[in-house]
Amino acid sequence: MRAGRGVRRGVRRDVRAGVRGWVRRRVEAASARGESGMTAIEFVLLTPVLFFMIFATVQFALYFFADHVAQAAVQAGAREARATADEQPGAWRGEARDVVDSYIRQLGPQLVLSPDVTMLQPEPNTVGVEITARVPTVFPGLDLTVHARSAGPVERFVKEEGN
Repeated sequence: MRAGRGVRRGVRRDVRAGVRGWVRRRVEAASARGESGMTAIEFVLLTPVLFFMIFATVQFALYFFADHVAQAAVQAGAREARATADEQPGAWRGEARDVVDSYIRQLGPQLVLSPDVTMLQPEPNTVGVEITARVPTVFPGLDLTVHARSAGPVERFVKEEGN
């Protein structure tokens, strides 16, 4: 048993000595080529690029999430407008606006900034909702806006003849 331990210890010593020698030779070769300090220089040059990529990813996510919130709010408002425009000819605008505001409050009040909501009636039997809003930015001076629009025909419930 003792002989096995001695062999293992000897092998460990040889491996450690080999690694130490390899590291020493590598450091000496790097300093001979004038590469000492290259890691620090690479770190200084690559850190701003890395931070820019991280912030760009965050900005990309903010923009697309705000766009999805605006799309969902507009579609919900248009559904409400289509369903109520035939029953209440003038009141559908207020109800659709309430639905849009409710969606924005629930899904992303910090993402859809200062929304400009417009009720549309491009044709006699068509209603819709349009929204334009600002998106919060990570980069100073960047001004991003989202725009969403949804419209469709007014739902009319007609009683069948003969009943």
